[in-house]
Amino acid sequence: MNLPTPTRAILGALALLAFSFVSTSDAAAPAAKGSAATGKSIYDQKCVSCHKADGSGGVPLGTGKTPNWTVPATWAEPKRKDRDAYLRASITHGNIAKGMVPFVKSGQLKPAEVEHLIAHINVLAKTK
Repeated sequence: MNLPTPTRAILGALALLAFSFVSTSDAAAPAAKGSAATGKSIYDQKCVSCHKADGSGGVPLGTGKTPNWTVPATWAEPKRKDRDAYLRASITHGNIAKGMVPFVKSGQLKPAEVEHLIAHINVLAKTK
């Protein structure tokens, strides 16, 4: 196909722009859903008594002890493979037998606050 030079230039520029957009958007990291700083404030009010300020847990509750979020072995457990989904479900629905309060279901937290908590817990998980 023999297109006029201005048309070829425009099509080339559009193709380059489209390629640039696709390649940069594919490589971009997903945006965080919550603020770790906001999550720390919520954590200090709702979670520290059972999970400790540094996330090391070990507090006896219900049928066991609270998990230590600062060690990789905790996150290697199959039930915690998708860390964010695991935390979201735990904080939302709780586990009364293990002493975990259903914070969202009981109206103590809103779903947006859970996202902030997850962001903070992810920081704690990477501290050691």
